[in-house]
Amino acid sequence: MDVVSFCAQSHVLIVAGKGGVGKTTMAAAIARMASTTGRSVLIVELEGKSGITGAFGLAEDLGYDEVELQAEDAPRQGWIRARRITPDDALVEYLQDHGLRRVSKRLVSSGVVDVVSTAIPGIRDVLVLGKIKQLERGEVADLIVVDAPATGHAITFLTSASGLVSAARGGPLRSQAQEVVELLGDPTRCQVILVTLPEEMPVSETIESAYTLEDRAGVQLGPVIVNACDPVPEGLARTAEDVAATAGIAMDSGHLEALEAARRFRLDRHALSAEQIERLARELPLPHLLVPALAADAIGPAETETLAQALAQAVAELDQPSDQPSDAVSDQPPDPAPDQPSDAPPDHASDPAVGAT
Repeated sequence: MDVVSFCAQSHVLIVAGKGGVGKTTMAAAIARMASTTGRSVLIVELEGKSGITGAFGLAEDLGYDEVELQAEDAPRQGWIRARRITPDDALVEYLQDHGLRRVSKRLVSSGVVDVVSTAIPGIRDVLVLGKIKQLERGEVADLIVVDAPATGHAITFLTSASGLVSAARGGPLRSQAQEVVELLGDPTRCQVILVTLPEEMPVSETIESAYTLEDRAGVQLGPVIVNACDPVPEGLARTAEDVAATAGIAMDSGHLEALEAARRFRLDRHALSAEQIERLARELPLPHLLVPALAADAIGPAETETLAQALAQAVAELDQPSDQPSDAVSDQPPDPAPDQPSDAPPDHASDPAVGAT
């Protein structure tokens, strides 16, 4: 699949994942990748101080007003902007749109959102999703990338609207929730992309979250991004003793043992990473985008560009989807993982995304 087709599949991409797996970084990389096709991108941040601005070289945190992260500087280079949306912000705008401009900020400052959210579970999330729906309908950008909460909250976040529709008999809130449900359920308008690491806990949570989201939220799941894939070890097939002997280097046993322990650790680390990638493929029938680990203390514009290129390369290896829509995952939960891992995990050396440096 080419990147243009991938970025044109849905108008809204909601990026979610377990805390610490790099979902914010991947949201930035997706935006950068989409912009290289000439598409304009709006990144919506929901939690504050997420690192989105730092990924594009800016220091300040996002606010409710849009901030330009990347200007359009070529015919094939789309702009990237970002903003933050909170329930309070969304409520103020909702009240103002319904003729309550004078009292809107006073109501919010008095803590009315907290009172209402206690009485109406899910209303905070519906307010935010309603604003995202408004942005999508207003076609403010070619692509809207939502940096969603961590998967625990993301499941509640994405299922709140359907719960409110079931609980409310009528009124503007039910109408708002119904419109959000329609947005989430239309794959041409919205898809969810899960991000994970090639480690046991993140992979297990990703598998569970994928089935839960499709069953309870009715959303279309896009490819799973496997972030920080371990590069293929190079030059470690031979033991430290064998290499030293071939090179004619005399080393004491202590140094040889340390080098051999480091070699085995490196090989074992790659084997565990490959094993988890294989388990994810076996238990969750979704396409995977493998992104290499970066040796960087922080994510800035250069790192975002590198990750965007790695994503584009992984997207190019995806099969073009068929014209007929189908559920991304089966109705049945995955088979339980075997008690003992395979002694010979699959070789991912031929995968350019895993082996990228």
